[in-house]
Amino acid sequence: MLAGGRLAQAKGLLGALIAQAYRWRDQVALISFGGHAATLRLPPRRAMPVAHEWLAPIGGGGGTPLAQALAQADALLRRHPHGARWLWLLTDGRTRETPPRPAHAEHLHLIDFDHARPPLSRARQLAALWHAHYQAADSRTADTPWR
Repeated sequence: MLAGGRLAQAKGLLGALIAQAYRWRDQVALISFGGHAATLRLPPRRAMPVAHEWLAPIGGGGGTPLAQALAQADALLRRHPHGARWLWLLTDGRTRETPPRPAHAEHLHLIDFDHARPPLSRARQLAALWHAHYQAADSRTADTPWR
């Protein structure tokens, strides 16, 4: 995610998701993953205006512990059964893992930051396997609805 400004682009989209959740008074949580660990950056709570102190420390590079991050997200969703449970996965798909679909995500959206030439298409393959909504990050426009 470090190459070509993809991490900055992902943080911008993440900020837009949190801002939308704030407008709709939704609950949010944030798990970042990279290197060898998935980290709960923001425990479940009502969304607040985007705070850059949440986004700035998110790094990239190294491995992609996707299965670990999805297991954490699924556990959070399981513990919070009230309301619609949405999971947004922002990834470049650079992993060899093929974890199962998070069982407690009612709505799963995968935003693909794969800019390789030719593209690896791992994120697209995971979205198809999971019956998730797929969107290339570059196709997102300001008027594209998140729900």
